Amino acid sequence: MPLETIQARLQADTKVKLAGVDVDGILRGKLVSKDKFLSVAKNGFGFCSVVFGWDMHDQTYFKELKISNAGNGYHDLLAVPDLGSFRRIPWEDNVPFFMVSFFDPDTGIPVSACPRGLLKTALQKVKASGFSALAGAEYEFFQFKAPPSTKDGSSSVATFLRDNPVSALPPLTEGMFGYSLTRPAQNKDYFYEIYDACERFECGLEGWHTESGPGVYEAALSFGDIQDMADKASLFKYTVKSVASKYGITPCFMAKPRQGLPGNSGHMHISLVDKNGKNIFAREGEDTAAEYSDIANLSDLGRHFLAGLLDGLPDIMPLFAPNVNSYKRLVENFWAPVTVSWGLEHRAASIRLIAPPTAKASATRFEVRVPGADTNPFYVLAAILALGWRGVEKKLEIKQPPLGKGQNVGGASDSGVRLARSLKEATERFMRPESVAREVFGDDFVEHFGGTREHEIRLWDEAVTDWEVRRYIETV
Repeated sequence: MPLETIQARLQADTKVKLAGVDVDGILRGKLVSKDKFLSVAKNGFGFCSVVFGWDMHDQTYFKELKISNAGNGYHDLLAVPDLGSFRRIPWEDNVPFFMVSFFDPDTGIPVSACPRGLLKTALQKVKASGFSALAGAEYEFFQFKAPPSTKDGSSSVATFLRDNPVSALPPLTEGMFGYSLTRPAQNKDYFYEIYDACERFECGLEGWHTESGPGVYEAALSFGDIQDMADKASLFKYTVKSVASKYGITPCFMAKPRQGLPGNSGHMHISLVDKNGKNIFAREGEDTAAEYSDIANLSDLGRHFLAGLLDGLPDIMPLFAPNVNSYKRLVENFWAPVTVSWGLEHRAASIRLIAPPTAKASATRFEVRVPGADTNPFYVLAAILALGWRGVEKKLEIKQPPLGKGQNVGGASDSGVRLARSLKEATERFMRPESVAREVFGDDFVEHFGGTREHEIRLWDEAVTDWEVRRYIETV
């Protein structure tokens, strides 16, 4: 969008909100005057690099990482507004809002760990071949009622959990009521305000319903351009958290908030189209001689893309399961994939192929079912695109049969390679010298993001949990 158009649309405004995305997918930003924004809209402005030097609780990483550290004084990065991301925040008096991307101030190249930059770089190879990528995101999340006020008058969840067990947080609604028409009616103002706010904030939903679990909702964002989808997925969480606070509700996108219940998934759909919008994963005519009937209607390029996803999946798991808690979701018998696996319309597989005869050719796509709701959508979509396109470039072949109908992925020997069981295991594989992650993303990104995950692992290793105390305090 031209700057002149932006200036005209901001004529009655006095301030602008700007935000970039950190490695954990958290929006980090500030409010600036309109005059300040217009003066930096083209060439960018200084933004403290510490947003890549600390974790989700603003604790600096135990290991000095290249982008931001004490040695370089946590110097400024160059933050450049994306004028095409313009929208208004409806619950904040329609204040103008723009996303920013981060660049090295000396070289002008994208910061290796900048989520928006990583996805853009992955997309460049696809675009160089004359194609575009479309994507869709689905998020499940728990919701908890605001806890009772504490003695000091605070009612935040963090304060409440300081003095109470996690299980004491009450869910928004009780019981397992997936696809319920009655449960949303109990909180209808909240339910409809989220839907309407997403529409007005340009991260619209095409589906919005309860999922199985106490107080669990699921949202499917409207399918579209992959770069826009990553923005919308990030802004969807921002929308939900902002609206929920008005109603005294705490949304929870943790991968596994409750033991014994299903976790929160963050499934991603992807397809490639040519310059005319034609789906290039769809095959012209059924291939009756295909090695597997599941891919009879999948193009050769689509088969290579699928092979690339399967080949690289074990090496990029920290991007699909970035937190210690993520691996509590990826366990057997809880509707979450635990192996490298695929299948036509198979919801137990890591990669679900959606194609004829069960779908229209124009809707042919892959649903990647490994990521949880706790992921960074830019990293997830960048990984899917980079792995799939690597398969296309190398003309990789699918090395394993699809899951049979009725076949689960509960650790059976013929169900494919078992995915990492912990963040430590996943990070070690991600960072090893021969990792596919290094091949598709480069050493700088792998070293930085891997270092941030080592930080999470160290904090977990040092933590003393309630489970440990309850189990051992009297018995050992």
